[in-house]
Amino acid sequence: MEDNLDNVLTAVGPRLRTLRRQRETTLADLSATTGISVSTLSRLESGQRRPTLELLLLLSQAYGVQIDELIGAPPTGDPRVHLRPVTHNGMTMVPLTRRAGGVQAYKLIIPVSPQRPPDQKTHEGYEWIYVLNGRLRLLLGDKDLVITPGEAAEFDTRIPHWFGTADPTPVEVLSLFGRQGERVHLRARSVHD
Repeated sequence: MEDNLDNVLTAVGPRLRTLRRQRETTLADLSATTGISVSTLSRLESGQRRPTLELLLLLSQAYGVQIDELIGAPPTGDPRVHLRPVTHNGMTMVPLTRRAGGVQAYKLIIPVSPQRPPDQKTHEGYEWIYVLNGRLRLLLGDKDLVITPGEAAEFDTRIPHWFGTADPTPVEVLSLFGRQGERVHLRARSVHD
């Protein structure tokens, strides 16, 4: 571990020198910007001085880069979500969240509904749905609604409900579901805030 740390710190000096030269900045200019003495900057670049967090913060601000770039940190990995879809009664559910509890996010792909009558269900929770593609038929208690792309609906899942396709085409929906009845809270700010 100590060898790895030494290798990382040794590589900082050449990176700092390369970055300064790319920016066509002198040590004196960089000193004036950061408040770090010219001699300290020179020793950092030559590897005669180990960088501290304080020095790296000042230099990253002066250059407008992340500290990761100064120390050559490895990439953090693949940011994509790789969760497995589940198919139930023909509907495909793609989980978009990994954490247990709280609000869960899903992408639902609902195939054309069979010709049998809808069977409304109830359960604990609160759901918010947003239609991406297709037309969604939502039965909510005694209401029969059609939700089109760009429209959203939210409801307490203790109310008898069912949803499926409104047309003979599949529907794609984003769903946020809270088992403990958590509601979606949207906050919008004006451009003047």
